[in-house]
Amino acid sequence: MPTECRTARVIDSHTEGEPTRVVVEGGPDLGSGSMQERLEIFRSQFDSFRAGVCCEPRGSEVVVGALLCEPVDRECVTGVIFFNDIGYLGMCGHGTIGVVRTLAHLGRLQPGRHKIETPVGIVEAELLDDGSVRVRNVESYRYKSAVPVEVPGFGTFTGDIAWGGNWFFLIGTHPFELTLANRHQLVQVSHAIRESLARAGVTGADGAYIDHIELFGKPVHAENSSRNFVLCPGASFDRSPCGTGTSAKMACLYADGVLKVGQQWRQESILGTHFVGTVQGVGDRVLPTIQGKAWITGESTLLFDETDPFRGGILY
Repeated sequence: MPTECRTARVIDSHTEGEPTRVVVEGGPDLGSGSMQERLEIFRSQFDSFRAGVCCEPRGSEVVVGALLCEPVDRECVTGVIFFNDIGYLGMCGHGTIGVVRTLAHLGRLQPGRHKIETPVGIVEAELLDDGSVRVRNVESYRYKSAVPVEVPGFGTFTGDIAWGGNWFFLIGTHPFELTLANRHQLVQVSHAIRESLARAGVTGADGAYIDHIELFGKPVHAENSSRNFVLCPGASFDRSPCGTGTSAKMACLYADGVLKVGQQWRQESILGTHFVGTVQGVGDRVLPTIQGKAWITGESTLLFDETDPFRGGILY
């Protein structure tokens, strides 16, 4: 007897090394409420779809998913909810660049400025003639500076807590070499830092969980400003320079008087790719802009057979 097999059409891309999987057809019906309300419906009623898209055997811990939705604000070209192998993201810089590149690939937008609705607010993205994408992120700010945390087995680290669309703990002073060959140690220490922050009750505003850890060091390429390593929610690290992390970093630099309005900050990733960032001042906060490129890597139809024991992904 034939079995029911749900399908979802996806387009894969990578932004400066970090993958994005955009669901363009076949996603769950989340209603017509706000993007935040739809995210909660997604989380509470369709979480197995999230896991099925991003987790093995169809995905991996590195994949960031993006579900396209009809926007509430009709000035927006689309709404989007970002997610990964363990949950949901408020905003995703590299993912937004991937979404814009995907929509251009589909012929749904042309070079120029476009608004995109996310659960944490509307962002503006500009597709440039050279194929790169410039994203104006949500308002970003440093919440607390020079916060110490004791990490068993590693010692004490001091970092800033900042919002760039996600919550970050940003550490500039540490003994680690930020190279791809050293990724296992970097994942281990940054995971330990995140757990120590939670145990110590160190949070973002209103008790928000800090789910991103960002280490900084000198760039490999002299034209860049800094190199980073970013632990994403879960156990994977960002292959790109991290758009929300770059936004959070620039907010801290602005608060310190180091980064001026309009001054470029070239953030280098663990792979050596980079984003170019600038900020506009909004009181004690900033409106950050990041620019990078994405490349389409594939188009496919995901199959979710009702008899498949891993229809909803392999969960660790």
